[in-house]
Amino acid sequence: MTNNRKFSLLGLALAFVVATTVTPAPARADAGFRQWIDNFYETASQSGITRATYRKAFAGVTDPDPDVLEKARYQPEFKSRVWDYVDSRVNPYTVKIGREMAVKHGQTLKALERHFGVDKNILLAIWSMESNYGAVLEKEDRLHYVPRALATLAYADPKRAKFARTQLVAALKILQNGDISANGMTGSWAGAMGHTQFIPTSYLLYAIDADGNGHRDIWNSVPDALATSANLLMKNGWQTGKTWGYEVVVPSGGNKYSGKTLTLAEWEKLGFIRPSGKGFKNGKDRASLKLMAGAGGPGFLMTKNFFTIKKYNAADTYALAVGLLADEIAGYGGMQQRWPRPDGTLDVREKFELQTRLKALGYYNGEVDGNFGSGSKAAITSIQQRLGMEQNGEPSQALLNALRK
Repeated sequence: MTNNRKFSLLGLALAFVVATTVTPAPARADAGFRQWIDNFYETASQSGITRATYRKAFAGVTDPDPDVLEKARYQPEFKSRVWDYVDSRVNPYTVKIGREMAVKHGQTLKALERHFGVDKNILLAIWSMESNYGAVLEKEDRLHYVPRALATLAYADPKRAKFARTQLVAALKILQNGDISANGMTGSWAGAMGHTQFIPTSYLLYAIDADGNGHRDIWNSVPDALATSANLLMKNGWQTGKTWGYEVVVPSGGNKYSGKTLTLAEWEKLGFIRPSGKGFKNGKDRASLKLMAGAGGPGFLMTKNFFTIKKYNAADTYALAVGLLADEIAGYGGMQQRWPRPDGTLDVREKFELQTRLKALGYYNGEVDGNFGSGSKAAITSIQQRLGMEQNGEPSQALLNALRK
């Protein structure tokens, strides 16, 4: 395996660039946006971007991407209830596909685990979280041309403009290095790219040519994408052979320790135990108590690796979902305590059952994945109408019980 460590330094300003020498825009183009692109070349050139690269990057780009600003307003990691967020990412579907990918890419995963010291199941879980094991990359409506997306943010989103300019300059460096063509540089609304969704600056720091073809191609090469993730985790302090954390039963009065950090042995003395009754490994390791659903929910003792996962995404819910999914893919079992869900709502297995029943009745023809998007909600509304129930399109225990009858 080739470990290409020729990483470019990344700045903290995302540059959105289109040189004054780009092809003239048609009359319908956003004149302000085009002027911004023309003016930004001076900034890009200071980072070594050539006019040829700049022209190629912005050829045909005339208007901001309208979907980018809409998506920028919604980040589920910080807005969803923790159980809904985890349900949509840790469920029978994602576990099943993860185990299939573990077999399909077994040799690659074994080699990466040996080279970087990062748990292969964590890599699979990140791959699932970031692109549904690459399935998102096949959905054109979910992809954006990265230079245009970043330029849109730099031009029209004051809150993210500095970030966007920095990422844009980094994206131009990637194009100039030749690892991917302009047509192939697609990503999320915020510029995250490839199977494992790296922003351009992180790509420049961590990207790896694992398949040895001379390109660090996280868009088309699964080995390159997974190796890049492993490299990020390793360089940010991943502890080989250790877990991300433990689900624990919070003893009476234990909520007062939320946020505190103690050794696992000290937590055990305070009455924090695993639901399975098993002890903690490495009792001298330090862990922080997190109550992800508040005082009424299960507790989690998070070790160093949990916080390393957060280098990928700063949300606690993201790192928790990665850890839980990795454990289930590995066969260690899932959560044993229930989330404090509102009365009448469904757990993840009941969500799958409801979708399965809707599909069997001919109301739903989408994927049975536990996620209730527009297709599932339309199906629910139709069956609610048939059953004489309130037509709100929401999954519920009452609806599931009615279908069971």
